[in-house]
Amino acid sequence: MSHTAAQTSSGSGQPLSVPALLERNAAVFADRPAYREKEFGIWQSWTWQETAEEIDALALGFLALGVSEGDFIAIIGRNRPSLYWSMVAAQSVGAIPVPIYQDSGAEEMAYVLDHCGAAYVIAGDQEQVDKVVDIRDQLENLKRVIYVDPRGLRKYDHTLLNSYADVQAQGRAGRSDLSAELAARRAKLTYDSICVMLYTSGTTGRPKGVVLSNRNVIESAKNASEFDNLTEREEVLSYLPMAWVGDFIFSLGQSYWCGFCVNCPESPDTMMTDLREIGPTYFFAPPRVFEGQLTNVMIRMEDASKLKQRMFHYFLAHAKKVGGRILDNKPVATLDRLKYALGNVLLYGPLKDTLGYGRIRVGYTAGEAIGPEIFDFYRSLGINLKQLYGQTEATVFITVQPDGEVRADTVGVPAPDVEIRIDDTGEIHYRSPGTFVEYYKNAESTASTKDAEGWVATGDAGFIEESSGHLRIIDRAKDVGKMADGAMFAPKYVENKLKFYPDILEAVVFGNGRDRCVAFINIDLTAVGNWAERNNIAYGSYQELAGHPRVLETIRGHVEAVNTSVAQDEMLSGCQIHRFVVLHKELDADDGEITRTGKVRRRIVDEKFADIIAALYDGSDEVSTRTEVTYEDGRKGTISATLTLVDAKVQSAITRAVAAE
Repeated sequence: MSHTAAQTSSGSGQPLSVPALLERNAAVFADRPAYREKEFGIWQSWTWQETAEEIDALALGFLALGVSEGDFIAIIGRNRPSLYWSMVAAQSVGAIPVPIYQDSGAEEMAYVLDHCGAAYVIAGDQEQVDKVVDIRDQLENLKRVIYVDPRGLRKYDHTLLNSYADVQAQGRAGRSDLSAELAARRAKLTYDSICVMLYTSGTTGRPKGVVLSNRNVIESAKNASEFDNLTEREEVLSYLPMAWVGDFIFSLGQSYWCGFCVNCPESPDTMMTDLREIGPTYFFAPPRVFEGQLTNVMIRMEDASKLKQRMFHYFLAHAKKVGGRILDNKPVATLDRLKYALGNVLLYGPLKDTLGYGRIRVGYTAGEAIGPEIFDFYRSLGINLKQLYGQTEATVFITVQPDGEVRADTVGVPAPDVEIRIDDTGEIHYRSPGTFVEYYKNAESTASTKDAEGWVATGDAGFIEESSGHLRIIDRAKDVGKMADGAMFAPKYVENKLKFYPDILEAVVFGNGRDRCVAFINIDLTAVGNWAERNNIAYGSYQELAGHPRVLETIRGHVEAVNTSVAQDEMLSGCQIHRFVVLHKELDADDGEITRTGKVRRRIVDEKFADIIAALYDGSDEVSTRTEVTYEDGRKGTISATLTLVDAKVQSAITRAVAAE
């Protein structure tokens, strides 16, 4: 590594930028693994010293290409060391990395690249290069596209293109001439220099560019790492989108602060196998990942022998009773501990190893609320799964759950150095070292979100429990409303209960301002397809299976069970579902119905399926509908369907009153 004068704070000696952290790690953790990547079925490894050399070569190559301070460098592709190195190399020359979701369509990508004025793009492979080339005429500032994987690109016009390896080679060749400039640029970096720009998921409109400084990233990484006692010996699996703030802080911010190893899977298809091979000690996943794994477990158990099924349900029932208490070091009877230990040998341990969770010391879920039943399932197995509440604008961390105080119904206490207050409308506000600098080119939104004193409005509604100091999230503030009779309407609460069932992938509840609630349901094709095969039910498509009478009857049973549960919550008992429809298609990010991080865009769903919603409320038994869809190659088309609308039993007001008692 070319030793540069990367700045550290004069008082503590703490590095003031990510490149300065890299320099420290190359010296302190020189021979420890920094990155692993699986390629062609074989894990390759780079130490911190080797990582520093790779990043140096790329940064010098950027200088040779003419990258200027303040240039935006977009990074598109699957998680791999070379793309993480691109981010740090960009920072090293005073440029600003902008990771972009790799599954973005041409329109989304064009918007982000044009909005930030990207001068350079690092593309992981031919697919990403093709997207950029297709929208080239919309990008005035674009100078070069640098590709990592050369497969399929040999015969392309290279007027605009450079290979990643060639840029590094140029950097190494020009080291003697360019090292002084690289050192000078790194030396200029301060705590207030821009570290990264990340785009929001855009649930309510166009994505906004969130500008985060070195201070935001390093302070957030430092505080969260110290909170969970993370060290250089952690192993993480980096598989979530690089454009998402969660991946950035876990796989880059905390990795560079602690010096631990980031492992990149070979592909999305091998992720679960790679997860088992690595056995991470520190793990993050949104609820959808945990829901999917639980679904797979339940499917496998349905195919198991009767003896195994009985053993599974017997020990799982015991785990639900005492597993969480044992994990939290709370008093548990000796006999129960012995039975749990036996269950650990026969079931919990092997199951955790199968999932890849056998070594997890700290696990987190966030992004969406997780169903309490799903959350408790993993904790009952002895997995230290916790919830955090955060935002891109907070550099992730707003609240965290201390060990021993982990609950399914709260998101914990304020993270270190974070202040929280609830305004008169119930909206949550926070102030922290992670508070973003600004929305790029959007002073109006910046001012409406962050006030002069640094308080940020989250858009979420909640309250702080007086007894525990824990924050409870009710729902998105804009989604919380009132039923026609004045009862509270909080759709997420009901949706999460529905998604506990393996058959249900997604649910959207409607009812604000109405006299009753209705719901859209997406079935989980894997789970329901498995059931159909076991029962010799033939189907030709998702649409056909979703409309099968026996599937509808099964979903009705789930909805009615959720209604019984919801009826017991006095505040939210009005949110029971009176009617529902199993949609003829999955809600899809390519169709704009959900974000790239899996959040439902309620307004778009409301508008797009207005005819179905109207039919749910007017008492119709069926509705015929046409829906525009986007195919994998980007072409548009329409699908037609006649959907059955299903009634569900709800608890009467008298029953609800009894249940509340």
